[in-house]
Amino acid sequence: MQIPFSLGDFLNVFKDYNQAVFPLQIVFYSIAFLCIYLIFVKYRKSDKIISAVLSFFWLWIGIVYHIIFFSVINKAAYFFGALFIIQGILFAVWGVFRNDLTFEYRKSAANVVGIIFLLYALIIYPVLGYQLGHIYPYSPTFGLPCPTTIFTFGILLFVNKKISVFLLVIPLLWSIIGFSAALNLSIYEDTGLIITGIIAFILLLVSNRKFSVESR
Repeated sequence: MQIPFSLGDFLNVFKDYNQAVFPLQIVFYSIAFLCIYLIFVKYRKSDKIISAVLSFFWLWIGIVYHIIFFSVINKAAYFFGALFIIQGILFAVWGVFRNDLTFEYRKSAANVVGIIFLLYALIIYPVLGYQLGHIYPYSPTFGLPCPTTIFTFGILLFVNKKISVFLLVIPLLWSIIGFSAALNLSIYEDTGLIITGIIAFILLLVSNRKFSVESR
């Protein structure tokens, strides 16, 4: 895939974004850990809060990162932004308004993998990026597409009933697009993106089959 910008241009977008929104990165980490907490310690509106957070992250990335910042160097960002906005709306509709997304820790294999994905998105990803020379502000911080997509897959692995495949298509598509760009730009921490996308998609389809059998 031909990239219409240089690595330097790409990293400068991270710099411009990170400097413009700081200290929101800290806020994003805080609400991400809140989501994890709400999976393990349930409250009456835990599921809606988690869904609202996922919706917010995808809308934020679509509007702020893709359309406002990334579009400066790549006009395809408008298309990417539209995908993220659609995904944010889907999370709002399915999880907040319809309450069709419920999350629970069940000591299952999917939950174990979900924990690993969450650790990768929030801790391993930035540490690995630092070791690879992607140092703040020239780094993809949490709240940007790739680590947030990994985080999303990690959270979805805690869904405790059948999940609509419509909610998985755009994250899976982005895991492929993001990984392809990562190979061209040497953002090797994004290798985890395609791995989490494929594994989570398969595990969620298996879970769907299991929940369908149990509901009969």
